[in-house]
Amino acid sequence: MSAVTATAPVNAEQTGRRVEEVLERLTASGDPAAAAAAEELVRSLMDFYGAGLARILHLLSAAPGGPSAGLLGDELVASLLVLHELHPEDRDTRIARALDVVREHALEVVDFDEESGTLTLRAREAGGCGCGSGSGAGAREAAEAALACFAPEVRAVDVRTAPAGPTLLQISTAPTGAR
Repeated sequence: MSAVTATAPVNAEQTGRRVEEVLERLTASGDPAAAAAAEELVRSLMDFYGAGLARILHLLSAAPGGPSAGLLGDELVASLLVLHELHPEDRDTRIARALDVVREHALEVVDFDEESGTLTLRAREAGGCGCGSGSGAGAREAAEAALACFAPEVRAVDVRTAPAGPTLLQISTAPTGAR
């Protein structure tokens, strides 16, 4: 029997929302001691798992080749590493990794406004039929879901449509007024 067992997929964003909902229900129950104990429990578990993840990452980084791309590319692992401020990749690399997950939408980074947390993307129109595979709310929602795991500092996504062509823009960290 393998030491590593497969588990049911876990959606980090949904799990975070469930934890917040439970804490809100406890706060609304009117028992401040229960709410405080629940918040302390969550903080203690976060500290415990964060320390464990830090040790795992340290041990993997010390090994030849460092952490594998598969490990860093996994949405659940990436979200845990980011949550605990342990992800070894910078923001721009994590944004690119997230957009690679939704590559069928043909999204390109135009700009990231650090102050508002808004990532502006360009959706390429498909050639021929005029249908943009990346246009519309579907592309924005797909990007938001992927970015929630890989780059939670992105708090809003603005998708603009552009005609098909070879232009590719890089992430700019300049303030939005400097465009």
